[in-house]
Amino acid sequence: MNDKRIEDTPMTLLDDALSGESMLEFAQETNEISITVRPEFLAHASNEAEGQFAWAYHILIENCSQDSVRLRARYWRITDAQGRVQEVKGPGVLGLQPVIAPGEVFSYSSSVPLDAPSGLMHGHYLMERDDGGSFVAEIPAFSLDSPTQAHRAN
Repeated sequence: MNDKRIEDTPMTLLDDALSGESMLEFAQETNEISITVRPEFLAHASNEAEGQFAWAYHILIENCSQDSVRLRARYWRITDAQGRVQEVKGPGVLGLQPVIAPGEVFSYSSSVPLDAPSGLMHGHYLMERDDGGSFVAEIPAFSLDSPTQAHRAN
């Protein structure tokens, strides 16, 4: 494993038209919270010869409920092609604990480095309603695939 820590790091949300690549989209709705993930291989931040690979992941969280919710915490489970597992957990995302009103969307982008050309990520957010009740919103499993690899998870 390289020395980089995996954590939510701000990244610029890339416009599909500018990147010139079509991105796969993974979506799931639980407890009236819809979460969509678009992973993107970052060739400029990867070094295949040294076994270092990087991806961005773009997240959209839509509140489909009738109540405002606050994103309190995150949990990620990241498994690389070699079977190595990393877990990341902590408060909020990007140092924020955003409140998402009914019908509103919160989006952010982050990145993840791996010492393998592919992997899988999944996780959940701990959400809190206005009344103080909490629940889990599942983040769909998604693949991290290097476009240069013949065998891909997706």
